[in-house]
Amino acid sequence: MARLYAAELGQVGLKGAQFSLLSALHGYGPIAPGELSRRLGMDPSTLTRNVRLLIDQGWAEQARGSEPRSRSLTLTASGLAKQLEAKAYWKRAQLALNERLGVTEVATLHRLIDGALTRLGPAAHSSDEEGP
Repeated sequence: MARLYAAELGQVGLKGAQFSLLSALHGYGPIAPGELSRRLGMDPSTLTRNVRLLIDQGWAEQARGSEPRSRSLTLTASGLAKQLEAKAYWKRAQLALNERLGVTEVATLHRLIDGALTRLGPAAHSSDEEGP
């Protein structure tokens, strides 16, 4: 499954983790890195490495937050354009997966994964991988 999504997102020059972060920044709006890390269940150092890649590409920016020592992450116009472009490829991967496995089996897989992640807690979400 990961290869299917990676192949589709690779066509727009993204990895799964990059697409996920672009989508999260789009959905959450300006957000502190610590809060984003918490919401995504991602280790802060892993988040920092992955966000740095987005900033280097001009897809995200980091600015001073509401407090003097805080920071805020936002999606740039270029980042929004990249996220929207990649979303079509993500959807194409989803449709291909549904076609190959069937909608019912894919829904069952999602329920099993969500249940396992809930039981394992926040540590289950942390990963140094850059895949989805």
